[in-house]
Amino acid sequence: MSTTAPLSFLKGHGTENDFVIVPDPDGTTELSPAQVARLCDRRAGIGGDGLLRAVRSAAHPEARGMAGEAEWFMDYRNSDGSVAEMCGNGSRVFACYLRHAGLVSFGDVAIATRDGVKRVHLAKNGDVTVGMGRARFPDGQVTVTVGERSWPARNVDMGNPHAVAFVEDLDHAGSLLSAPAYHPADVYPRGVNVEFVVDRGPRHVAMRVHERGSGETRSCGTGACAVAVAAARRDGADPAVTGTPVTYTVDVPGGALMISELPDGTVEMTGPAVIVAEGRIDPDWWAGASTGAPANLHA
Repeated sequence: MSTTAPLSFLKGHGTENDFVIVPDPDGTTELSPAQVARLCDRRAGIGGDGLLRAVRSAAHPEARGMAGEAEWFMDYRNSDGSVAEMCGNGSRVFACYLRHAGLVSFGDVAIATRDGVKRVHLAKNGDVTVGMGRARFPDGQVTVTVGERSWPARNVDMGNPHAVAFVEDLDHAGSLLSAPAYHPADVYPRGVNVEFVVDRGPRHVAMRVHERGSGETRSCGTGACAVAVAAARRDGADPAVTGTPVTYTVDVPGGALMISELPDGTVEMTGPAVIVAEGRIDPDWWAGASTGAPANLHA
């Protein structure tokens, strides 16, 4: 992309997990980790927990094989610029953007991600439901530690790795400014999302999360799914065994998500998503984004 052309962007959030959205249908905008981090910087850039680049699947080398099922690929980056496999709240915001831009209609939409094609339903009341795939439970005992406290954690894979720890008080998670320690270290060679969970009532829990590459966020969709299935197994519920779906309400600092696990093992997440702003970035700022030049945003 030419540095003389302004970069268009939007800002959206799902239960206050917020994202910078960069429309790039033809896959011509290269985003370095430093540029992503600068865009997501809350003081020197736009600010966000991550970045969603909207690319036609046929135009992206990682998604061409999915183009027959899903026209659009969600190229998701953490706020530090690192690439991630999947983002649940990001998927809802991505689908909301596609509808906002007139690229899809209300109803069912397929979105390509690095964790495969996700089925999304856009309801007219603002709720978005994402088929998150099946939860996997890798072998191995995991322990997470904050300060002098340690807890056993359930190892859950939702297309990205999670360590789910049930605690007595969410304050025990500390500030979550830095990643909680975990053991053994080789269980998560690329890092892990760590969820701390308390009970609120029958099939109702609350969580805080440290997302790898982003720090503590107001919500994490894949994390909420990991928490719900971990809580279900802890409570003795397994829809694959009983044939009955199980649904948990998962409170996050930014709102609440409804997570359902179906008898076939698939997990669905339902929650709101909104687009709050759109604009363009000054080309001079963009040209210097990798070197830390001051921002000059035009909303």
